[in-house]
Amino acid sequence: MASSTATPTRPTPASALVPVRRTRLFALAEIRWAAASTALFALGAAAYFADAPSWLWWTLLLACYATGGWEPGLAGLRALREKTLDVDLLMVVAAVGAAAVGQVLDGGLLIVIFATSGALEALATARTEDSVRGLLDLAPDSAIRLTADGGEQPVAAADLEIGDLILVRPGDRIAADGCVVGGASEVDQATVTGESMPVDKAVDDEVFAGTLNGTGSLRVRVDRRAEDSVVARIAALVEEASRTKAKAQLFIEKIEQRYSIGMVVATIAVFVVPLLFGAALRDSLLRAMTFMIVASPCAVVLATMPPLLAAIANAGRHGVLVKSAVVMEQLGTTTRIAFDKTGTLTRGVPELAEIRLLDERFTEEQVLRLAAAAEHPSEHPLAAAIVRSARRRGLTLPDADEFTARPGRGVRALVEGHVIEVGSPAALLEPGDVFAEAAVVAGQLQNDGRTAVVVCCEHAPIAVLGLTDEVRAEAAATVAAVTELTGTAPVLLTGDNLATATRLAAQVGITDVRAGLLPEEKVSAVRDLEADGSRITMVGDGINDAPALAAAQVGIALGGAGSDLALQTADAVVVRADLTTIPAVIALSRRARRVVIANLVIAGSFIAVLVAWDLIGHLPLPLGVAGHEGSTVLVGLNGLRLLRSAAWERARG
Repeated sequence: MASSTATPTRPTPASALVPVRRTRLFALAEIRWAAASTALFALGAAAYFADAPSWLWWTLLLACYATGGWEPGLAGLRALREKTLDVDLLMVVAAVGAAAVGQVLDGGLLIVIFATSGALEALATARTEDSVRGLLDLAPDSAIRLTADGGEQPVAAADLEIGDLILVRPGDRIAADGCVVGGASEVDQATVTGESMPVDKAVDDEVFAGTLNGTGSLRVRVDRRAEDSVVARIAALVEEASRTKAKAQLFIEKIEQRYSIGMVVATIAVFVVPLLFGAALRDSLLRAMTFMIVASPCAVVLATMPPLLAAIANAGRHGVLVKSAVVMEQLGTTTRIAFDKTGTLTRGVPELAEIRLLDERFTEEQVLRLAAAAEHPSEHPLAAAIVRSARRRGLTLPDADEFTARPGRGVRALVEGHVIEVGSPAALLEPGDVFAEAAVVAGQLQNDGRTAVVVCCEHAPIAVLGLTDEVRAEAAATVAAVTELTGTAPVLLTGDNLATATRLAAQVGITDVRAGLLPEEKVSAVRDLEADGSRITMVGDGINDAPALAAAQVGIALGGAGSDLALQTADAVVVRADLTTIPAVIALSRRARRVVIANLVIAGSFIAVLVAWDLIGHLPLPLGVAGHEGSTVLVGLNGLRLLRSAAWERARG
């Protein structure tokens, strides 16, 4: 691994960010080898217990050893050339030693466990690499550059230089970070800022590469090259945070190294020392082989994996995909939850929340009917919310004639002979007494964290609509549950504005609100929280959440509408976007950790007693094997208790 001090001066394209340790092709090959090893082990075990001819089950189990053990064995031999003793090699040697004294099933199980673990790790790595490489696909490959003579020139987005002018047509994705110098439109920039509503853009406003232009045409001055764009920086942050997380495994590797060396030295000593004092070769060899069996960490391996894997399987049945046993273990150490807002605590879809009437001649239904008729031809998300609300109330919409959409301002149409305008307060409310009341109402709605939309009939305001991003029904209960579980109130990290974020936080019971955050600022917030000693689990759904998901100790992404990058970067995925499963999976992880500790005590006690018996007295090989296998089975069954549905129900409380 390259030194972390060799930091590039600028972010590189996503395709070059993640070190290509294992390609997807190699990951698939590992999965096939692990599957073949598992199948051969199952067939061999079945033949063994069915009293089939010994040559048959020996052949099947030896094939299991070959298919599942060649890769860790080869990796271990390569490590030896670097003067490093790998625990994978030790496991292969232990498996071979078990087979040498007749315990071929024991060794086969060990081979299967390690082959499966390696395959899952390779697959997770390959998927993460693919998702990060695909991030820059958000930004288009080409752009339309405006020439000095007013012409249009198609160019590659990577060839754009600072100061170039580009044309962004309606519905196009913006090709570079820059500043609007002409035109007006609304831009959906949720991929970068997490804002739930499209943002009106006009001259002098900043826009980001990869964001989606609405119904207007924009001329944009390029302010950053492609490799320096916000989207490229997001990809760099994901890679950096993933690399930092990997460094946390170095301590475990040191323990593995010391154990491996100690195991080899002890086995050699058990064989050689008695010979020096005149013991018979056969007796020394038998004692050393018995030591190899009873000191083999099969029970220790099973002490950890079955409860964690059982918890993973149980969580998976209930809609939470936990990507590794390490993640399942780390979930139980969470001391504080950080939530994203849009699409996480909220549904991420604007909804009409209230109608403030300004003209007593109109009822709410009449206002909504006229506004929905005018908005019906529009593709704007706010227009869709208004139309959807009218449909839910069973209103029949009249036809709209002479429809005109004004980018960044709203729509105008002729409905039942009346000129109906629906748009932003800034666009429709002019100075003067006629508009004063509407301006006050619009300001009140905006202070309450709502998006205000003015409805005018014959150029006079008749109502102000308040739209909001609907809070998930289970959000408040989830916040209360995680607060009780962790003993610490969660924090809200969002790119949305402070008023909207504060209002949402008050609804769900969150008091610590950090709003207006760009992706890198979310990462900084997570690191600040962890610097205070908190172990953070970040919950989000968008591309803008991906760096924070990677930076946190554990990242949980919501499925459904969640972005591919967030789902791949996260350590766990809530498949059905049910927030109540988050405290449940944390509680299940805590129980799994308790079972792991109990299993380690059981496994360690058996190994200590059997090793001491073999070294101090005379431990018969059959008794040593029985004790070793008994402890292995005991801890395995203890861990598998977490497969029961009752374990999940208990975690949900």
